[in-house]
Amino acid sequence: MREDASLNTVQRENDTCYVRLDNYPAANGHVEVVPKRHVVSFFELTPREVADAYALLVECQTEQKSTLQPDGYTIGINEGRAAGRTIDHLHIHLVPRHYGDVADPRGGIRQVLPGPSPDEWAG
Repeated sequence: MREDASLNTVQRENDTCYVRLDNYPAANGHVEVVPKRHVVSFFELTPREVADAYALLVECQTEQKSTLQPDGYTIGINEGRAAGRTIDHLHIHLVPRHYGDVADPRGGIRQVLPGPSPDEWAG
């Protein structure tokens, strides 16, 4: 699947993982780190794959920092269908974020579930 250019725009890779542009990006520069071995869950990764995935995340963050100059990042994995996974192959999202890209970013990931307003718990 990695080799299918109609599905993947591969940016870089190492021995066990690769980076591809997200096909439906949440922001300019949104990429995914994907293991080459088919795994569904983050918890199936070997220690080597975790280290290689992390190394690619750092490389991408370094590049994004210089080219896109984001104010922050959202890093995420939808672990399981209940968490929103739609593709049954692990992928780790790295989304560069800028002040003003959403009206109120407080709470970040907490905004995907019902719960208290950031005004109730943020200091």
